[in-house]
Amino acid sequence: MIGHDDIAARIPHQGDMCLLQQVIEWDAETIVCQADSHRRGDNPLMADGRIGIANVIEYAAQAMAMHGALRAGTDAPPKAGFLASVRDVRWYRPRLDDIGETLIIRATRLSGNGVTVLYQFDIHAGAPLASGRISAVLDADALAGPTS
Repeated sequence: MIGHDDIAARIPHQGDMCLLQQVIEWDAETIVCQADSHRRGDNPLMADGRIGIANVIEYAAQAMAMHGALRAGTDAPPKAGFLASVRDVRWYRPRLDDIGETLIIRATRLSGNGVTVLYQFDIHAGAPLASGRISAVLDADALAGPTS
């Protein structure tokens, strides 16, 4: 298993914003992570004392970023990317902060190249919480093109 500190060293999300606790397993196509940060009172995603279910997108995006870093097999600092689209999302409850169980985040790479990637994700905690697809741009600076 890969712990929180190793995750934080490999993804752009730092401090309290690094939400994943550990990587349980991964291979070339899939990563499975755990997170307990939804139970923290200082979770940066909390608004008005609640963490809405839409925030699972951030958990899935961090799992995707970690999978990309593991696939790259490098200790290079992470590059900043961004989400390009979120599709076919299904929510199965309204919030995260009232869930006592650990979140299990699974992200499966469907396609990608050096610039963009597409993942299917599902998140559960004893029962399904959400699922969908996310496409992301891997290196935001690469889209800017050369500077003169």
